[in-house]
Amino acid sequence: MSTPFPFTAVVGQDDLRLALLLNAVSPAVGGVLVRGEKGTAKSTAVRALSALLPEVDVVSGCRFSCAPGSPDPVCPDGPHEAGTGARRPARMVELPVGASEDRLVGALDIERALAEGVKAFEPGLLADAHRGILYVDEVNLLHDHLVDLLLDAAAMGASYVEREGVSVRHAARFLLVGTMNPEEGELRPQLLDRFGLTVEVAASREPDQRVEVVRRRLAYDDDPAGFAARWAGEEAGVRARIVAARALLPSVRLGDGALRQIAATCAAFEVDGMRADIVMARTATALAAWAGRTDVLAEDVRQAALLALPHRRRRNPFDAPGLDEDKLDETLEEFSGDDEPDPGPDGGGPGGGGGQPAPDAGPQGGDTAARPETGEDGEPRASGSAEQSPARAGEPFRAKVLSVPGIGEGAAGRRSRARTEHGRTTGARRPQGKLSKLHLAATVQAAAPHQRARGRSGPGLVVRRDDLRQANREGREGNLVLFVVDASGSMAARQRMSAVKGAVLSLLLDAYQRRDKVGLVTFRGSAAEVALPPTSSVDAAAARLESLPTGGRTPLAAGLLKAHDVLRVERLRDAARRPLVVVVTDGRATGGPEPVALAGRAARLFAAGGVASVVVDCESGPVRLGLAGRLAGELGGTAVTLDELRADSIAGLVKDVQRRAA
Repeated sequence: MSTPFPFTAVVGQDDLRLALLLNAVSPAVGGVLVRGEKGTAKSTAVRALSALLPEVDVVSGCRFSCAPGSPDPVCPDGPHEAGTGARRPARMVELPVGASEDRLVGALDIERALAEGVKAFEPGLLADAHRGILYVDEVNLLHDHLVDLLLDAAAMGASYVEREGVSVRHAARFLLVGTMNPEEGELRPQLLDRFGLTVEVAASREPDQRVEVVRRRLAYDDDPAGFAARWAGEEAGVRARIVAARALLPSVRLGDGALRQIAATCAAFEVDGMRADIVMARTATALAAWAGRTDVLAEDVRQAALLALPHRRRRNPFDAPGLDEDKLDETLEEFSGDDEPDPGPDGGGPGGGGGQPAPDAGPQGGDTAARPETGEDGEPRASGSAEQSPARAGEPFRAKVLSVPGIGEGAAGRRSRARTEHGRTTGARRPQGKLSKLHLAATVQAAAPHQRARGRSGPGLVVRRDDLRQANREGREGNLVLFVVDASGSMAARQRMSAVKGAVLSLLLDAYQRRDKVGLVTFRGSAAEVALPPTSSVDAAAARLESLPTGGRTPLAAGLLKAHDVLRVERLRDAARRPLVVVVTDGRATGGPEPVALAGRAARLFAAGGVASVVVDCESGPVRLGLAGRLAGELGGTAVTLDELRADSIAGLVKDVQRRAA
């Protein structure tokens, strides 16, 4: 086993280390979500934490880590005899992003269950993580069906495995720790709320600190064991402090004044539900125990808010998480109680926490100081050249569901029909490789004619492996939604580009909810560019859209050809993910020889390749040329106006898309 990097040797990242230590003191806090750019010691710190956790008492030979004093009465390895305890280090179990359902929850031997009635169960990662740490790196990329299983286990403290009427249940209480890079996509709100605390991390910009990071890392790589030995004293000190804080925790007093501050803070930041209040209370108590105190101070409540509320604050999916610290201080001051012990002059969090999340980005998720200068009517002023300053996006709305026709086999999502491992059963087939979803009726039907030949004499059904049938299931997949946006001068009329950006933003919100990848191609002047290569980070596309300038001619053909090239490359990287091209334009084409004919030839490339497409017609005014509709016909897709894109407008858009593309 390799020697982990010492926890105490991590340079900086005070908030990250404090959040992890608080969970070590009080696992009831509920885990940590670590958000930040790559290369910021996220995984290093998490893996190092397990070496600091106290050992656990377990029943000897129990694969489910039952405690000797209070074993699980329905443990699959039970019943357990008294006095069979042993001690072992706390485990840290890693859940790979591409893990199967059976690897996570365990697997039943269906063949033995049918033929012999025996519950032969192989535990999964949830059983291994019981009373330890379950670590998910890149948790935002975890498949939806695994997220659902994690949510169930985290809510009930148990894992249930059920296959065709045969079920196994075992305890699964663990500290959930996840790391993620927000540039690669966000988490589902349900899973986000299951993390007790969240921390934003970034690389230091101080040269001296960066030098120390490199120095320690090189020393560790040269001699891991020797480097760990040099930090053994500091590690032992932190380990002893965790044990002492755990012992002190039951004696910590959470007064009514602190409780009022917690409730007032959660109400002031409009968090949903009551979980935030409970997590804040547990975190503040753990902070006091970590500092060696038996009373919760206002500074503990403040630090708890900075760790427990940023990811729970009600916000637009594209807004950055964070708290307005001035508002936090005002709330704490307003609801300060007389029963509070006098805080020290420091006022900062104990243990050097001092959380510093990103400041509140406001309702539009951007810095108002960075917005373009506007006139009295709220519209951006022209810069004096053909190119205009970026227009603000209009108010987003709930968009119509655009889907790709047919049945795909792409990544799990919520947009188009697909053959998946989860969903409704549509039929059965012989399994190719390992059986994952049994079709019971088809299996029984296949085995029934052979019972006499197999010498059946009792009530049990004689089942052979050749009888097993795999269930065909149909669910939903995520797609690649590639936006091709006209940013030419013809789109820059008053209020027009604002409405266009609002429509694209609405479609981006829809893509965020449906777990799509998105890309953005823009065209203006004399060329097109890939403003955002295909990515799972929908908020990155929203940021590019916000800063998109307009002006110049309309090279429609260049935009379509660039989009076609993006799809060609992406097909090599992710062949199973089907694309949906959304062209946002008024249909005009200018610049170069025969621009309209050239755009038509480019559009027919998509039709020849069977690529699903939608043209959002942005033409306005009393006189309409119908060029967007003509472009949609050449693409083999359909055209919709900005008004028709709204979910509460005319019905039948999806059927239109499917009929045109069929």
